[in-house]
Amino acid sequence: MTQHHPNAGESRLERGKRALADIDGEAGHNVVAALADIAPDFATYLLEFPFGDIYSRPGLDLRSREVATIAALTAMGNAAPQLKVHIEAGLNVGLGREEITEIIMQMAVYAGFPAALNGLFAAKEVFARRDLA
Repeated sequence: MTQHHPNAGESRLERGKRALADIDGEAGHNVVAALADIAPDFATYLLEFPFGDIYSRPGLDLRSREVATIAALTAMGNAAPQLKVHIEAGLNVGLGREEITEIIMQMAVYAGFPAALNGLFAAKEVFARRDLA
């Protein structure tokens, strides 16, 4: 995966849609689609800010951004649906299952065993779903 650099002719929304498709694939599209009937503006904000602005910055590659995101969502302990999407994204941008497992286990030191356990079970679910595909 290549890092997206802001293109002067590209809107934040267009850049965000492209980044979301590259990073999260179908899982990201499903999140945006699920917001269509309740909060379409929020879906636009999600595309523009996190993906159009932050993920598209040149300072880190997408793999590094997903390491940070998986760690943060695991440490939060209350974001299993988002963690699953970003575990998928990590796999999409080149992280291995063992690396993802290690990232989540590392969070036991900083966020506690319950958060790490929840993260490991989220990863187990994503890995199993991928094995069925």
